[in-house]
Amino acid sequence: MMETFLIIIAYLLGGIPFGYLLGKLKGIDIRTKGSGNVGATNVARVLGKQYGAVVYILDFLKGFIPTFIALKIYGLESWITTLVGLASILGHMFSPFLGFRGGKGVATSSGVLFAINPYFGLLILAIWFAIYKWGGYVSLGSIVAAFTAIYLSGIWNFPFNIKFLITLVAVLILVKHRSNILRLEEGRELKV
Repeated sequence: MMETFLIIIAYLLGGIPFGYLLGKLKGIDIRTKGSGNVGATNVARVLGKQYGAVVYILDFLKGFIPTFIALKIYGLESWITTLVGLASILGHMFSPFLGFRGGKGVATSSGVLFAINPYFGLLILAIWFAIYKWGGYVSLGSIVAAFTAIYLSGIWNFPFNIKFLITLVAVLILVKHRSNILRLEEGRELKV
């Protein structure tokens, strides 16, 4: 019962659309501006980098807090920890408060990774940052970092459930970025 409750709470917490709410406070529906996404990148593009940073931190914490709690209670090898982390990411991607639409899950996923292993999370963040600075595209950095995480999780010797989580989330991030991939191919992708 406790496990189910924790997974549901993680999903609902993950579903809080901080980018949308911050936009509303500023009198803007963020879904109608920029790329139309409710995540930190579009908030930074539309409202300014300081607002984007606030949304990133809040979205990060949506993944970090429930996963950290599950990790302390159930341990790294528990599928409960895996499901709690996944639930928070799915909540962000498919928010019950926005008609099951949401962000692309990158910030929330990074929070989950930092809860699982802060050194691993920092490494993936560094890869994202390097690709972003090189190409100027947040989306490209996110895609490369997600798939690099799959490879590095094998080297890191995580238990199977964590490797499964990282692989599944990378695939979800790719699917969520399909429009970005098309724009990158056509040279129409927006920079921050």
